[in-house]
Amino acid sequence: MRLVFAGTPEVALPSLRALLDSGRHEVAAVVTRPDAPAGRGRRVVRSPVGALAEEHGVEVLTPRKASDPDFLERLRAIAPDCCPVVAYGALLPQSALDIPPHGWVNLHFSVLPAWRGAAPVQAAVRAGDEITGASAFRIVKELDAGPVFGVLTETVRADDTAGALLARLAEAGAGLLTSTIDGIEDGTLKAVEQPADGVTYAHKVTTEDAKVDFTVPAVAVDRLVRAVTPEPGAWAEFRGERIKLGPVTRVGADTLKPGELHVERKRVLVGTATAPVALGEVQAPGKKRMAATDWARGARVEPGERLT
Repeated sequence: MRLVFAGTPEVALPSLRALLDSGRHEVAAVVTRPDAPAGRGRRVVRSPVGALAEEHGVEVLTPRKASDPDFLERLRAIAPDCCPVVAYGALLPQSALDIPPHGWVNLHFSVLPAWRGAAPVQAAVRAGDEITGASAFRIVKELDAGPVFGVLTETVRADDTAGALLARLAEAGAGLLTSTIDGIEDGTLKAVEQPADGVTYAHKVTTEDAKVDFTVPAVAVDRLVRAVTPEPGAWAEFRGERIKLGPVTRVGADTLKPGELHVERKRVLVGTATAPVALGEVQAPGKKRMAATDWARGARVEPGERLT
């Protein structure tokens, strides 16, 4: 089939590569978010999807909005049979959805109808889900509510960060999306409406959402930190300044007040509502990430000091 692929970040690359390498389908163009500043120098660069498309000589479309008349006119001229989507990052109007005869097929990183929305993997980790997955579905006007062509499942490991889990789902999901496009072309795959029960939503995670609250149980602290690693990154305040925190480790039953720091030779403990957790990496303002013990020595943490 003739395809226009829509996606923006690195997580979309495995799917785009799989379709480019399929030997069966033609990726006529990609749609991606406009070039944006990145890195320390804030240099304006192509999105990862746009950069990969250019490497393969594929046309790159970067509309400010998918409703822009010029974009819709160009999309009609390209005349795609189907538009696969992975993490595009913008809403698609009905005027765009109506163009390809086989619609827009989205790879979403949850087993729908669970965790519709912008941050399904982060939500699954924070909720303590044991199983998650990915779904290929036809996009409709309602958010992530379209009929599903197929799903895959993936175990959420005890030490999974959202980043690690998403990377596995992106690789496995590329096969699901490619086989879905194959099945649509063959006419052997039919989409099934999502059940009405079990709908949950995973809203975009903000920096404020990533603040660690040490007055909750250790299991909740652990899940939150892993859920927001690497983005937007967990943080707490120490001496009135924000410090970034990497994944923590739940430890024994030492008694510390919530947020209270206890520095040992090989670890730094922080109290929670239940058992303490051991800090992993810490990044103070203007510093590089370092082991918590190195940070504590440099900061000269005093007995009774706390993270808030």
